Amino acid sequence: MAEVNSHMAGQHFFSKLLYRVIRALVVGVSVAYTRATVVGRHNIPKEGAFLLAPIHRSNIDTPLAAYVTRRRLRFMGKDSLWKVRPIGFILSALGAFPVTRGSADREALKRCIAVLEAGEPLVLFPEGTRQSGPEVQPLFDGAAYVAVKAGVPIIPVGIGGSEGVMPKGSRMIYPKKCVLIVGEALTAPRDENGKVARSAVKDVTDRLSQELQRLFDEAQQLAGTPNKHG
Repeated sequence: MAEVNSHMAGQHFFSKLLYRVIRALVVGVSVAYTRATVVGRHNIPKEGAFLLAPIHRSNIDTPLAAYVTRRRLRFMGKDSLWKVRPIGFILSALGAFPVTRGSADREALKRCIAVLEAGEPLVLFPEGTRQSGPEVQPLFDGAAYVAVKAGVPIIPVGIGGSEGVMPKGSRMIYPKKCVLIVGEALTAPRDENGKVARSAVKDVTDRLSQELQRLFDEAQQLAGTPNKHG
């Protein structure tokens, strides 16, 4: 038993070390290339679980989101990426966990809740896949559902300029300025008995949508690519 515990402790240490090294490389290159800056980093909890909910306009949003905190962030990935063992090992070390695309929506939500209940921060893009344009698209209620079920705050993040770095469908990566603005935590109100209302998920989703649009507009302005609303 002692040998098993020692082995597990060694794996955990190596995993954390690998995360720090790879994060430093990936995030460092992304930040340097985009001259990224973060506003509102003080809104990130220093301990405990939370759900980070960024706007999503580019593949570079993921490494940029990791720039807002040195804490290890967990995120979902397509299970097919784990079929190549070295890649799967690196993804797991970076905090990713596999989900099956399409048929596993409920299972994916359960895994997200389990991650949060274990005290770990989680990244979910509430718009789902990458979007385009100045308007926040209708949000999936998964982010709010997971946060409400796990009893953790949602931290909205506006990312300005990232669509210019790597637009949807583009293979080119352009050195454009990016700005991230971290908003204040959103939580579901509770009654005097500590219970959450049935409408909590919809209410939180609506508030998250409004806050993301505000942060996105502000981040775009600071990045020099102001949103133009029709």
